[in-house]
Amino acid sequence: MKAGSRFLNAVSAVALSAGVVSSSAGILILGSAAVAEAAVIQRIDVRGASRVGTEAVRSNVTIQPGKTFSNTDIDESVRRLYATGYFSDVKMSVSGSTLVVSVSENQLVNQVVFNGNRKIKDDKLTTIVQTQPLGPYSKELIDSDIKRIKEAYAAIGRNDVQVTTQVANVAPGRVNLAFVINEGDRTKIASINFTGNQAYGDSRLAAVIATKRSNPLSFLTRKDIYNEDKLRADEESLRQFYYNHGYADMRVISSDAALNEQTNEYTINITIDEGQRYKFGNIDVESSVEGVDANELKALVSTHSGDVYSAKEIQKSMEAISQRVSAKGYPFARVVPRGNRDMGTGTIGVTYMVDQGERAYVERIDIRGNTRTRDYVIRREFDISEGDAFNQEIITRAKKRLEALGYFSSVNITTAQGSAPDRVVIVVNVEDQSTGSFGIGAGYAAGGDGLLLEASVEEKNFLGRGQYIRVSAGAGTDNSQTYNISFTEPYFLGYRLAVGFDLFKSSTSSNDYYDYNELGGTLRVTAPITENLATTFRYTYKQLKYEGTDDWQTGLSQPYQDLVNGSPWVQSSVSQSLVYNTLDDRNLPHEGIYASFTHEFAGLGGDSEYYKLYGKARIFKSLSDEHDIIGSLSVGAGHVLPTGDNLNIFDQFQLGGKEIRGFENNGIGPRMTGFKDDALGGTTYFTVSAEASAPMPFVPQDAGLRIAVFSDAGTLYGNKVANSAGVQGEDMAWRASVGAGIVWASPFGPLRFDYAEPIVKEDYDRVQQFRFSIANQF
Repeated sequence: MKAGSRFLNAVSAVALSAGVVSSSAGILILGSAAVAEAAVIQRIDVRGASRVGTEAVRSNVTIQPGKTFSNTDIDESVRRLYATGYFSDVKMSVSGSTLVVSVSENQLVNQVVFNGNRKIKDDKLTTIVQTQPLGPYSKELIDSDIKRIKEAYAAIGRNDVQVTTQVANVAPGRVNLAFVINEGDRTKIASINFTGNQAYGDSRLAAVIATKRSNPLSFLTRKDIYNEDKLRADEESLRQFYYNHGYADMRVISSDAALNEQTNEYTINITIDEGQRYKFGNIDVESSVEGVDANELKALVSTHSGDVYSAKEIQKSMEAISQRVSAKGYPFARVVPRGNRDMGTGTIGVTYMVDQGERAYVERIDIRGNTRTRDYVIRREFDISEGDAFNQEIITRAKKRLEALGYFSSVNITTAQGSAPDRVVIVVNVEDQSTGSFGIGAGYAAGGDGLLLEASVEEKNFLGRGQYIRVSAGAGTDNSQTYNISFTEPYFLGYRLAVGFDLFKSSTSSNDYYDYNELGGTLRVTAPITENLATTFRYTYKQLKYEGTDDWQTGLSQPYQDLVNGSPWVQSSVSQSLVYNTLDDRNLPHEGIYASFTHEFAGLGGDSEYYKLYGKARIFKSLSDEHDIIGSLSVGAGHVLPTGDNLNIFDQFQLGGKEIRGFENNGIGPRMTGFKDDALGGTTYFTVSAEASAPMPFVPQDAGLRIAVFSDAGTLYGNKVANSAGVQGEDMAWRASVGAGIVWASPFGPLRFDYAEPIVKEDYDRVQQFRFSIANQF
């Protein structure tokens, strides 16, 4: 009897709170705070859920029959029901031992359509909005969707987009929803103004930042889209530019964008304080880590007293020291540079402090922002994983690797506190960019082979897996044809081994005197040795076939005459290459070296027997920071030795316009006398080239146009193919050319047009003054 009284008292307490607990527009209304803590119901009665279903309501109610509940349970249940989006009103009341849940249902969306959109397609907008077919019709959700659509249009430079909705009833409780979009005009950038800059002009600084002024081709590049986050990134780019050129005190005082609503154009104003330019003063290394010799680490420092101050060189030194200390068994050691400014002498002394640092471990690596590239493609660039000791220099190295991939327009890595004081979460934010390209190469040889064309399609991040694939085809008016397919898996079996293959086929006809066909493939493996040095091993198999006239064969030595009778010739070779690369930029390097050396042996079966050595090195140097003048110098050489009885034309080196501009491909070196002086190739070559490029005068630097002047020289000599009486040009005669070119970082990719005039040549050389090439990004 007493137990029954306690239950009735509890129910009465709920009833006294006005008998009903209701919520409208998301506000919970309780008549009293005195809802009994010990209230118990035996049953839940759901009313009004005709479309959603009673079970869907009960699953969101935290109150369970036979268990006590409180105001907190009621509040949570109401919130859960509203969060589903299916209800416009929720009421709860207790009747006897029954909890009555009364709901008013929102209408359901039958179909979602988009009208007026052209710049962003339906499939993209569908992924942006949260209102979906068979989902609830919610005004709050639709307002949020409108905001999302506007943000998507702002990202492509259409800030004045207008979005409204239209609703049509199609059945009781069901509606069709249409988002009506007025895309408006593109919001452009009229000008970018710099204030406070003395050392560098506006044009030079405009080339540093990613945001560009609008121009007739901006609809392709999309670089004239204003974005606040992008402007903040531009500020950092300016700081790094100044820090790397001696201005350690540079500050961005302000940056803002003013929109002219009449013209729908932004004016961007950036105010900076350059400060004083410094050189490096005294450089030292100190270590507080027992067992680490500071004197030994000094050899790793790339900053030197008297050099122009550069934050990049300091970072490079820190990485080298950290890597060496970690290799010695000190994973938690950290390197901190301590600067000592002397404004009187304009120097900054740097002491690299090595200490044990705090013990911290990587809890996890969070990948964010990648819409196309797979997570594992990003994660594998880190030489660190969950549970490893945290090392800032390894994180910096991973950031450089991710940027070097060319998959992302931006890479930002930050850290966050983990679940414990000694746990760190690494947060990687990236933004995918286009990685496909379409390329066209062209050349013209007056009076020679005529027009030469090549087209190619490549993808550097195939299916977001980081794989590389390229397909190309070429043809010339001399009946030549080429076909190539390449594929590379950069991380074979999870190791940092780039494994790939190349398949190729080519054919050419030489003025009715011979036909040449080549078919083959290459297997290759590339492994890194250091961050800047890599080695590649290749196996190549070729099948070659010549068919020539009897007259043409008479000048050839045996057994080469057997080959031109139409018998296939097999070339089976292995090679190893070393590549050293310290370039600071893939597309427009200002500083660094790119060098390669290869040795190759043929004779693993097949008919060719030789040993080749060849290589090339090119160094880039900024000649003027203020005017952005870049100089480069390159040298190349090669030699082939027969390991059997003979060399053949395709075993020897060919040289021409790719190395010495002003000549056509295979345009210099030993040639057959008569019969149009067909190229035979040579056993030895040397090349040298010097070039300087600068922004084109009277053209805004952010247009991407540069002019170049160059001088090339080279020689190809030696012959092991034909009888001496039938060959000319076996001596070491040098050729040279001078020329000028126009380089454009176009929306289609780097485009170049060169004109070169040979100033030293032989009478039998073949000349090609004009050369054009283009690589198109899409």
